[in-house]
Amino acid sequence: MGKVISIDFGLKRTGIAISDDSRIFAFGMDTVESSKLMTFLIDLEKKEHFTTIALGMPKRLNNEDSHVSENVRMLKTAIETQFPQMEVVLVDERFTSKMASASMYSAGATKKQQKEKGLIDKVSATIILQSFLDQ
Repeated sequence: MGKVISIDFGLKRTGIAISDDSRIFAFGMDTVESSKLMTFLIDLEKKEHFTTIALGMPKRLNNEDSHVSENVRMLKTAIETQFPQMEVVLVDERFTSKMASASMYSAGATKKQQKEKGLIDKVSATIILQSFLDQ
């Protein structure tokens, strides 16, 4: 059983997290420009043995699609085409950005760090992945 990665996709930046080999713990990995995401994933797949991708699916509070939902579906299709052996699972990502900010505050992050969108995206990806692993 390989590792799991998670993707917190945004139109500008995308947060990435990865699990340990036992699929118990999630670790924030990186934030990449969304335009370079597929290249990043191809390189990452060569370095890390991951078999599952937990892809954050943005929804509104009433469970309707957000403005990014269709982009996430297109990304899912592109990933499945590029990596046909991968399992790609959509994971509800509501509140992850707020949870990321709150956890950064609790961990003692500076105000500058708490406003750094790239760091928030990476922490959000970690929360998405830990949620997936806990299921």
